[in-house]
Amino acid sequence: MAANKQLHALVFLLSYLVTRPAWFGNGASSAAQEIRKGFSVTHDSSYSEFQSLLADPTGVFSLGFLRVDSSQLDLAVIHLPSSSALWRANPARPLLWSASASLSFDGSLVLSDSRTGVLWSTATADGDRLVLLNSSNLQIQKMAGAAATVLWQSFDFPSDTLVQDQNFTSTAALFSKDQRFSMRLGASYFALYMDLDGGSTPVMYWKHSALDVKVLIVPDEGPIYARVDAHGFLGMYQKEAAPVDVFPFDSFNREISGLRRLTLESDGNLRAYYWNGSIWVRDLETIAHRCELPAVCGAYGLCNSADSRCSCLDNSTEEGCLPPGSGHFCGDGGSEFRILRRNGVDLANQELVAYRKVASLEECEGSCEQNCSCWGAIYHNASGFCYPLDYPIQTLVEGDMRREGYFKVRVRTSGGGGGAGRTARVALLVVGSVVFAGAALFGAYSLWSRRRQMRAGMDGSMVEGLAPGSYKDLNSASFRSLELSNSFSLRK
Repeated sequence: MAANKQLHALVFLLSYLVTRPAWFGNGASSAAQEIRKGFSVTHDSSYSEFQSLLADPTGVFSLGFLRVDSSQLDLAVIHLPSSSALWRANPARPLLWSASASLSFDGSLVLSDSRTGVLWSTATADGDRLVLLNSSNLQIQKMAGAAATVLWQSFDFPSDTLVQDQNFTSTAALFSKDQRFSMRLGASYFALYMDLDGGSTPVMYWKHSALDVKVLIVPDEGPIYARVDAHGFLGMYQKEAAPVDVFPFDSFNREISGLRRLTLESDGNLRAYYWNGSIWVRDLETIAHRCELPAVCGAYGLCNSADSRCSCLDNSTEEGCLPPGSGHFCGDGGSEFRILRRNGVDLANQELVAYRKVASLEECEGSCEQNCSCWGAIYHNASGFCYPLDYPIQTLVEGDMRREGYFKVRVRTSGGGGGAGRTARVALLVVGSVVFAGAALFGAYSLWSRRRQMRAGMDGSMVEGLAPGSYKDLNSASFRSLELSNSFSLRK
């Protein structure tokens, strides 16, 4: 048994040494840990997942070309032991993995493609070197002797993840991998938003405010910022002192030595993890109930709080329920809609939605019907509160039957199958049928006419009317048709 374990350990070590990414720099002795002006490298698509270009001093993090979703390419900083991307340069506009991408550094770090030009840049003209710190922070530095001034750093431009000791300010935002959800910092809170198509204002679906118990936020002492602390919490600070607020993880104040991260994921949930040396251990799930996720059941979907199962507001069984909407109901091409009503529905983020007290359900519905930016409304019979929804309808939750929902469903006028689209298809079908019938009648008449001529020719009455021609003419398709018609007539 001991010999087998030693053999397995040796195989693992050899595999690690063979497959460990090679570092590329500018050819100098410090190439593994810095990139200098004049550096340029082209993406090599023969790499299966990651083409490493730069390493941090500990060899735990690396900058390079990363394959995303099996077919796309982005510049990323990854955590090598887990192959997890902690930062991406251009997640909203990834390239194809097979693209002719290149990365260059001449004071500014530039990602470009031979076809589309510059895709992303740090826009720092005077940088002397690019380094990757052992915190995973990528920096462009201006050197003055041994002193270095930071001109740009990736910690100021997070993608979907905050790592331990990374400051998160109100000038930045976390975006989920699919760019649909975001995390932003307010004056005394941080919140999660759903970003909608059509220019709609992002919808807040979760919020955590500073408690202001021990330390008050002082308006004149600058904005707050957030940071993932090694002790297992996300703290909000106004200055380098005691945090204004502590949002604890599950391992709060437990001695965890592994790296911590906080990631906004593609389902809209904010989750924290720590690295235990082998795997990422989940340390926080901000939204515990599935039905409270903003789009878990999709457009016009309904989530059952008891078992988290999804259904459709219109009781249909088709996958995807009703088609999603975007924009508003003003102007041409998007003003037509039909009404869908459903009792027993409510909002998961009710406390974050503006409301007003009305005298009746009819008043609540009427206020939405006349508002071209309103997509629906929820009316509470018991309280008389009306919650207008000024964004396309996403997942709702089942509530008691005193909650009454009023929803607009856009009538498609083109493309995917609205009334005008169906009318156009019917018109085309009718025209096509007429053309086909006309062609059939013409063909039948032509065949009857040729047969009549051939019968007349056999009687000798029209032989003189046939014009002489060459062998090629006699072998033409029209002559063969005539010959076949003649033969048919003879057989008859």
